[in-house]
Amino acid sequence: MVHSTAVTPDGAVRRIDLAPQRSGDALPSFVPGSHVVVRCGDDASAPYNAYSLIGAPHAPSLYSCAVLAVGAGSRWLQRRRPGDLVEIHTPRSTFAPVLRARRHLLVAGGIGITPILSLARWLGSTAEVHYVHRPERGAFAEDVATSCDARISTTRAGFESGLADALTRQPLGTHLFVCGPTPLVEATLSAARAVGWPESRLHTEAFTRPDAPRRSFVLELARSGRTLPVSSDESVLDVLDTAAVSVDRQCRHGVCGRCRTPVIAGAVDHRDLFLSDDERTRSDSMMVCVSRAAGDRLVVDL
Repeated sequence: MVHSTAVTPDGAVRRIDLAPQRSGDALPSFVPGSHVVVRCGDDASAPYNAYSLIGAPHAPSLYSCAVLAVGAGSRWLQRRRPGDLVEIHTPRSTFAPVLRARRHLLVAGGIGITPILSLARWLGSTAEVHYVHRPERGAFAEDVATSCDARISTTRAGFESGLADALTRQPLGTHLFVCGPTPLVEATLSAARAVGWPESRLHTEAFTRPDAPRRSFVLELARSGRTLPVSSDESVLDVLDTAAVSVDRQCRHGVCGRCRTPVIAGAVDHRDLFLSDDERTRSDSMMVCVSRAAGDRLVVDL
C-alpha cells in the first residue's frame, strides 16, 4: 500500500512510502544504499524502475523512497494513493558502504541524493557529503545537513570548488561514493583520479543504463555449440528469442535480475543496474537484456 508526500517546493520529487499489504507483516531489512525494483503500472508491459531506499534499514515497517517525476513509470508511481497496491522486489544492494573504510566522501547531484542520504544517516560523523541541486529541487537537504558534515550548493561553481578541496584533504583509507547525472559522475571520478585516488576506492551508482555505443559480436552457446551473431542494434535477449532459446526475464531494463546468465568466456560490457561492482569485475554472469560483449566473442552457459 502507498502513501505519497511532496519533498521539494516545486513538488517534482515525492516521498513514496510502501507498506505491506497486510498490516503488521514484516519487511526484510536491507543494507544502507539499497534499492527496490518497482513495477510501475498495472499491465504486462509496465516498466520496472529501481528506487533507492531512504528509510531505516533495520526491521523497517515500510519502505520509503524518493521519486522524481521523470518518465511514465515514475509519474504513475507518484499518482498512487493510500490503499493502492504496487508490486516490488526484495531490496538489493549495489552501493553498500565499505565497512573497512576509514571515512566516506559522498557526492550527489539532484535526485542522486537518495542513496547518499541513506549512507549519510548510517555513517554519521565518519562521512562528508557534497550535494548540488537546482533551486527548488533540494530534496532532503536538511536531513543530510543534520546527519553528517555536509556542503550543499545550488551553483556548479560552488560545488566544484568545494569538491576539489575535499578530494585533496581526505585521510588515507577514504572511499568515494558518487550518484547523480552522468556528467557529474564522470567529472567527479576524473577529478578524483587526477589527484591520485585508486580505482578500488571509487564507487558509483546510476539510475539509467549507460547510453554507450554498441558493437557487433558473436555469441556462443556452450551447451549446444551454436554461434549466433549479435548486431549493434540487437540485444542478446532479442537474439536468443529469435533462436528459440528460453531465458527467464521480466523488466528488460537490467534492474530485476531475472535474466542473469552465467558467462564462461569473454569480457562483458555490463549495462545493468543489478550486479555489484565485485560481480561486474568477476564477469562470470550478465543481464542478457541490456549487457553485451566487450570484445568480439562471448560464451554463455546456455
